[in-house]
Amino acid sequence: MKIGLFGGTFDPIHWGHLRSAEEVREAFRLDKIIFIPTSIQPLKSGAATVAADRIAMARLATADNPAFAVSDVEIKRSGKSFTIDTLRDFAGRHPKDSIYFIIGMDAFRDIGQWKDFKELFALAHFIVTSRPGGPGRFGAALLPVAARKSFCYDRARDAFRHESGTRLHFLKLTDIAISASEIRARVRAGQSIRYLVPAKVERYIERRGLYRASRRGRAL
Repeated sequence: MKIGLFGGTFDPIHWGHLRSAEEVREAFRLDKIIFIPTSIQPLKSGAATVAADRIAMARLATADNPAFAVSDVEIKRSGKSFTIDTLRDFAGRHPKDSIYFIIGMDAFRDIGQWKDFKELFALAHFIVTSRPGGPGRFGAALLPVAARKSFCYDRARDAFRHESGTRLHFLKLTDIAISASEIRARVRAGQSIRYLVPAKVERYIERRGLYRASRRGRAL
């Protein structure tokens, strides 16, 4: 089985996340994509809502797609959410499956700051996705400087092969310029978020009163 791992705060999950995941699934013929809401991101400020709300919204948003699933592995793990721990966990539990880690270009540029980042590439194939308005062409210059010697270009697959045998791919996505921060700002301003998030997520945000106050949302 080919499994894609898609991590993020998902605060809230929106159509940009879902469409990106669908395009990755189709491009790489993945059997399943697992959305993994983070607990505490090491390099970013805290989430606006508690974990239970973000997990609930992710499950509502993905329920209609049999190829999508949600994991609370990082929520259950205490402390900061380090990708190396998540990849080790999935690699250990799925030794016969091919694991693909999905990461946006902005986050990939900072990967040199991640915990044990050189070890990440041996645990999973990487799919680096474009950002809205970003360039559609990619090259070796985008690889982390400290890890470039570990990769070689595989022309037949149009990918970079890691010395461990895994591959790193770059994928140009349809530009969908939706951001979670803008959605939260619209809610605070009393503006509509219809067609920015799935209807089930919109109703959940309204019912729970999320993002309307400065305090974090209450857990279910």
